[in-house]
Amino acid sequence: MYKKKKKFWAKHWDVILLDTLSALVALIIALFFRFEKILFWNVIPHEYIYENILIMIVFASILNAALRDPYTGIVHRNKWQELKAVVIHSFINLCGILIFLYAFRYSNRISRTVISLWFVLMVLIMFASRIIFKRIVRMRKHDDSLKSTMLVIADSSTINHCLSQLAGSDYVEYKVVGCAIIDKNWVGKKIQGVPVVGNCDSVFEYIRTNVVDEVFIDGKNRYSEELLAERLTDLGCTVHISLIHTEHLMKNRTIEYYGDYITMTTSMHMATNREAFCKRLMDILGSLVGLLLCAVAFIFLAPVIKIQAPGPVFFSQTRIGKNGRRFKFYKFRSMYTDAEERKKDLMDQNEMNGLMFKMENDPRIFPAGHFIRKYSLDELPQFWNVLIGDMSLVGTRPPTENEFVQYELHHKARLASRPGLTGMWQVSGRSDITDFEEVVALDTEYIKNWSLGLDLQIIFKTVAVVLKGSGSK
Repeated sequence: MYKKKKKFWAKHWDVILLDTLSALVALIIALFFRFEKILFWNVIPHEYIYENILIMIVFASILNAALRDPYTGIVHRNKWQELKAVVIHSFINLCGILIFLYAFRYSNRISRTVISLWFVLMVLIMFASRIIFKRIVRMRKHDDSLKSTMLVIADSSTINHCLSQLAGSDYVEYKVVGCAIIDKNWVGKKIQGVPVVGNCDSVFEYIRTNVVDEVFIDGKNRYSEELLAERLTDLGCTVHISLIHTEHLMKNRTIEYYGDYITMTTSMHMATNREAFCKRLMDILGSLVGLLLCAVAFIFLAPVIKIQAPGPVFFSQTRIGKNGRRFKFYKFRSMYTDAEERKKDLMDQNEMNGLMFKMENDPRIFPAGHFIRKYSLDELPQFWNVLIGDMSLVGTRPPTENEFVQYELHHKARLASRPGLTGMWQVSGRSDITDFEEVVALDTEYIKNWSLGLDLQIIFKTVAVVLKGSGSK
């Protein structure tokens, strides 16, 4: 029987428990240093608050692990990488507790010394406990008696690459005890220190007389591989069949199932379910706040728009979203109602090289419209697009239909993610960018390197840009 490997955050329950205990012990020690009466809990001021903090530390630690999955590759980290990971983990725990204290109005009744000391001690204790724990784990990983034995079966042309990937890996749960070459008789030789123990005919005899838990097959003939795997499975071995060499594929890949097909799926960037959930949650919360701001702005902007440029307060237009989807895009109107018709006459004054239109002193903008656009107030109604899922807070700016039909093939890459209210190029000196290809490059860079941290960084930069009034012109 083969135990399927866990692939979600809870597989690191031991480290989560260790980190939680480290955080709890750190708080208890901090209380002792501050009050020196830890044995007499009821004489500590507001002791019930600290009891609640102890409980919240448990929830914060579990939530921290579930949303971030900070333990991937923990065994392979060096001490400096581990210290950085511990500081980040402890800081997020601290933020969680501070949010709790402010939410329940406990902040004025808590000792700042205790909280500060708790953070420092948490980093030190957590770092020390992780280092000790990792040494124990590594010792166990190097104990071959605890590992399953693996036999590698491959062609003479692929055996070297196969062994370099399997036998040379550190901290794996198996040990390669031998290899079999199915197209040549190299029995008795050693390849990368691994003995050749059989060929196509004699490999079954080796399996019969030796301990073999798992077999890895890497060959060229898929039909013969499947027949070989079937026979080996009948012998009680767990069989792994190589589907494809991935060294030349993109780094973002995963195995998926479509009907009875097993596929290798690759993409520009792959977000985990956890990351996608957090991004959407951030979009919903941010759009609700944005719509409140939009409602306030409407009270002041609507009369001005109606007076200076009679017509609708809102401007709507069909834009192109993710992978070519069309949706209705909303803005506060900052131009005269005949702006689209007049655009044709102004194309020769376009300051952008490519498929976007930009003109510094655009005559289609009415007087107050300059103010509206300078501080990006016209963008506020797009929070509705974010709320209903057409857009995201951060992404790539959606092109118009006229721009989209002129796209070249490589331009389509910037539509690989949901369009955003703001994005990489908007906070990278967009008023100075005059080449559409540079916009495409920045948008593509954003998609390839996307992370929740990058989104937050862009949001903060956007706020700064808007407050400075260096928005679109």
